[in-house]
Amino acid sequence: MIVIAFDFGMKKIGVAVGENFLNTGKALNELPARNGNPNWKDIKCLLNIWKPKFLIVGLPLNLDGTKQNITKKAERFAFLLNQKFNIFVKLHDERLSTKEARSIIFSKGGFKAFRKNKIHSTSAVIILESWFMQYA
Repeated sequence: MIVIAFDFGMKKIGVAVGENFLNTGKALNELPARNGNPNWKDIKCLLNIWKPKFLIVGLPLNLDGTKQNITKKAERFAFLLNQKFNIFVKLHDERLSTKEARSIIFSKGGFKAFRKNKIHSTSAVIILESWFMQYA
């Protein structure tokens, strides 16, 4: 079963694709966003290429589990994905995924790697693999 995960952001949206047989994900190109609004045609293209069973959107929460300012925007993004493409969307806790993504990228190439690597898409991989570990 193919699944696509998104790491929602106001300027960039990270994307990862994976399948539940190996419970692994692969980072795809980040999508540019304006105030959290992506080019919906880009997402439609991704869905047509990968044909996922469902989508996962990272849910940004504070460490204590409370909502952040961006939480409602991520929830809205998930709602719009469902409405525009008629595909099931699940929200999944993404606490510390960006910090972990930065650590992974830094360990592979230091500060230079930050300019070349896609932190948000690496975070989307972490969200996806976390979901696989918990539910698949």
